[in-house]
Amino acid sequence: MNSLQSSAAARFVSLRSAWACVIVTVLVAGMSGGRSHVRAAPADSATDDSRDAQHYDKVIRPFLIKHCQGCHGEEKPKGKFRTDRLSADFANKPDREQWQKVLEKLKAGAMPPKEKPRPPEKEIQAMTDWLAPRLAVADDAARAAQGRVVLRRLNRSEYENTINDLLGIKVSLKEQLPADGSADGFDNAGAANHTSAFLMEKYLEAADTALNAAIANRPKPPPRVDKRYSIKDTHGVKSTTEDVYRFLEDGEVVCFCSSEWHNVGITHFYPPDAGNYRFRISASTIQDEGKPVTFRVTSSDTRMTGTHGLISYFDAPIGKPKVFEFVRYMEPRTTIRMLPYGLAGANTVKQTGAEDWNGPGLAVQYVEVEGPLNETWPPESHHRIFGDMPQKKFPVYNFSDRVEVVSEEPLVDAERILTKFTRRAFRRTVTSDDVAPFLAVVKSKMDGGYTFELAMRAALKGVLISPEFLFLRERPGKLDDFALACRLSYFLWSTMPDEELFDLAAKGALTQQKSPKSGEPEGVSPRTDSPARSGNDSAVRGLTPAGSPIHQQVERMLAHPKAEQFTTNFVGQWLGLREIDATEPSHLVYPEFDHLLKVSMIRETELFFDEVLQHDLPLTNFVASEFTMLNGRLGKHYGIPGLTGWEFHKTPLPPDSHRGGVLTMASVMKVTANGTTTSPVMRGAWVLDRILGMPPPPPPGDVAAIDPDIRGATTIREQLTKHRTDPACASCHSKIDPPGFALESFDCIGGWRDWYRVTGNGGEVKVDGRRMPYHKGKPVDPSNVTEDGQPFQNIDEFRQLLLRDKDQLARSLITKLLTYATGGAPAKSDHLEIEAIVARVRDKNYGFRSLLHEVVQSALFQNK
Repeated sequence: MNSLQSSAAARFVSLRSAWACVIVTVLVAGMSGGRSHVRAAPADSATDDSRDAQHYDKVIRPFLIKHCQGCHGEEKPKGKFRTDRLSADFANKPDREQWQKVLEKLKAGAMPPKEKPRPPEKEIQAMTDWLAPRLAVADDAARAAQGRVVLRRLNRSEYENTINDLLGIKVSLKEQLPADGSADGFDNAGAANHTSAFLMEKYLEAADTALNAAIANRPKPPPRVDKRYSIKDTHGVKSTTEDVYRFLEDGEVVCFCSSEWHNVGITHFYPPDAGNYRFRISASTIQDEGKPVTFRVTSSDTRMTGTHGLISYFDAPIGKPKVFEFVRYMEPRTTIRMLPYGLAGANTVKQTGAEDWNGPGLAVQYVEVEGPLNETWPPESHHRIFGDMPQKKFPVYNFSDRVEVVSEEPLVDAERILTKFTRRAFRRTVTSDDVAPFLAVVKSKMDGGYTFELAMRAALKGVLISPEFLFLRERPGKLDDFALACRLSYFLWSTMPDEELFDLAAKGALTQQKSPKSGEPEGVSPRTDSPARSGNDSAVRGLTPAGSPIHQQVERMLAHPKAEQFTTNFVGQWLGLREIDATEPSHLVYPEFDHLLKVSMIRETELFFDEVLQHDLPLTNFVASEFTMLNGRLGKHYGIPGLTGWEFHKTPLPPDSHRGGVLTMASVMKVTANGTTTSPVMRGAWVLDRILGMPPPPPPGDVAAIDPDIRGATTIREQLTKHRTDPACASCHSKIDPPGFALESFDCIGGWRDWYRVTGNGGEVKVDGRRMPYHKGKPVDPSNVTEDGQPFQNIDEFRQLLLRDKDQLARSLITKLLTYATGGAPAKSDHLEIEAIVARVRDKNYGFRSLLHEVVQSALFQNK
C-alpha cells in the first residue's frame, strides 16, 4: 500500500468512526424526541403528595421498621431487598417496583415469615389499602406518558430478515453484528437491546454488504453453471487411501461408511458468485437391510450448530434411484457436502474392501447444479430501488465492464426513489420532511463529485442506519395501524409487514372491529384512553369478531412460510432450544448421541408446536399429549418401533411410553442438563419458569451449587436431602425439587432410564452385544411430594397433577407470548387483563390457536 492509499484508508476509518458517533447521538436525540413527558402536577396534586408524605412518616415507615427492617435493613438484607431505602415517590419506577413486591407479599401473607411475629390484620389491611390505589395511579400515569413497553430495536434476526425482505435479497448479516442481549427470556425485549458506536459501525458495514448484493453493476448476469457432477471426481473420493467406495458404471459411486472424514464435498463445484443455486442429487440404497439409507447434505460455509449448516437429511429409496431437488443460497467459494448415516465405520469397511462389503450403502448416481438463478437482469433487488432507469459504463480497475445507474434529472429521480424506499424502510407513510435529509445527502454528494448511483448509495445507507428503520417506533396509548401492522409482522414473521399489511394499514383497516361490507358502515376501532385494568375496552372483553381484518391477517400470516420464524424464534427461546449446543454429551457416558439425534430432537419440538397451533389443540398438550412427531432416529431413542428414516410422522404414543408433551421431549431434557449429569434443581426451576410461569428467585450468593457425583457413590437425591436441611434453602426447594425429581427418569439426552449411568464402580452394561464404556449405577427414584402435599411416583402422575390447574398453564403461556410479541413482560398490575384472556380461552377448551388470537386482540398487544 502506497502513502496515498494509506492516507485515504486512514481518512476512511476516521470517517466511519465519526459517522458511528454522530449516528448514536442522532439515535439518542430521536429516541428522546419520541417520548411523551408527564405534565407538571396541579396544585391539589401537590397537596395530596404532602399528605402522603406525612402519612408515610407517621404510619408506613414505623410499620416497616417494626415488621420488615429486621430482615430487610442495612445489615445483610435478605434477598438483597431493603425497606429502609423505600420512599413514597411512586412516580419513581424502581421504587414503584419495590413497593409492588411489598404489596404482593403482604396480600399473600408471605411476609413477615411464619416464624416471625405477625402484625394485626387491621394494620396489614391499612397498609395494602394505602399502597394499592397509589401504585395503580402511578402506573397509569407512567403508561399514559411512556406506554407499557420501552422503545425497542430490531434484534439481529429481525434486522437480517427485514433487510432481505426490503431489498429482495438473501444475504447473511446477523453474524456481522454483536450478539443480542436478553430480558424476560427473549432477545427481542426492548430493555435488553442497547445501542453503541460499535454497533452502529457494524450497521454501516452490514448496509454496505446489503446494498452491494442488491444493486447490479454488471451489464449482464454472472456466468451460469449448468452441470452434472460425479462424486468419483471429488477431492475426498479421489485422494482417500481407504477402500470404502465402490465405483459403478456411468460415474455412479457407492459409499459404505459413515465416518465424518468421508463427508464428501462436491469440490469441483466452487462458484465465484453468490446466489441461489438449484441442486439435484440422484441417490438410492443398495444391499439394503429392509430400510433406506439416510444421508445428510450440509453447506460448507456454515458451522454445524443446532440446525445451522444443515440443508436437510434425505432417505435414499431402496432399488430405483430418486432425485432430491432443492434450491440453496450459496456464498462465493462454497459447496455442499454429503454423508450417509448409520453405516459402518471406515476402519471396519476397509478391512474387507468396498467390492466385497455386503452391508448397506448409499449409491449416488450424480449431482446436478444449476445457477445462479436470475429470472431477470438486472435482478429484482435492483429494480426495487431503481426500477428501469438506464445504466452506463463506469469502468474501474479490474472491472472494465462495470455499469452504474444514471439520471438526467438526478434530484427529481432521487426524491421519487427515496420516497418509495423510505415508506417501506420506515414501515409507514412518509412525508417530504422525512425524505428531505436523505435527499440533501444526494445533493451534497453530487456537489462533491459523486456519480448519481454513488450518491444514492450514500442516501440509502443513511436510511438503513436511521432510527426509523432500526427501531420499532410506537406512541403511547393505542397503536396506530402501521405500528399494529409492525407488531403483528414482527410477532409472527420476525420481519417487516408485506404489501397486504401495508395496504390495510394505509386504509386504517387493521383497527376496525369487522370487515366492512358493501353498503355497511365501517367498524368502529376499539379504543381506550388508558390500557387500563377496568376491562371496559372492547379489545379487553374480546369483542373483536372472527371476521375482523386483524383476525383474518393472523390466519393468513400463520399459513405463510414466513411463520416458520415464529416457531423457530419463539419455541427456541421459550423452551430453550437455542441452547442445544451449550453442552456436548460425554461420548463415554452417552456414546449413542449424534448429529441426527440432535437435529431430530429440535425438529420434533417445532413440529409438535406447529401441530398444536395449526389444529387449535388444547394447550394442555404441551404438558401431556397422546401423540408426538417422530422419525426413525427418535423412535429408536424413545423405544417406539415401526419408524424408519428422516421423515417425521404424527405418531400415537403407547400408554407405557412415559412420553407426551414438551416436558418429556429429548430436546428439553438435553437443554436442561449438562453433558454428563442431570440436576433436579435445574429442571425443576425450568418447569416453574417456562411451564408454570412462576420462576423461583435466584439462589443466595453464599450457597454453593451441588455437583452430581458421576462416579456413582451417591445420588443427587441424597445430596439434595442434606441441602434442604438448611432453612434458607428449604422454602425454595420445596417448590423446585418436585418437578425436577419427576424428570429424573430422563437422562442427559432425553432417554428413559431406571438407573444412573456412572463412570465409577457399577454393573457391566452391554448394548447389542457390545460392552459400553459406562456402568450401571444406583436406581433412579422419581417420586416426591408437591409443595401442597400431593404425592406422585413418576412423571406420568406428576403431569396429571399439573393438569389440575389449566388456568395457570394458560396464564403462563399468555405471559410468554405477550412478552415475545410486545418486547416487554406484562406487569403485576396487568393481571386483570390476563385473567380476562384466560377466561375467554377457558371457554374455547384452551385451544392454542384461539389463545394466540385472544393475545393479538387484547389491549396489552394493541397498546404500547
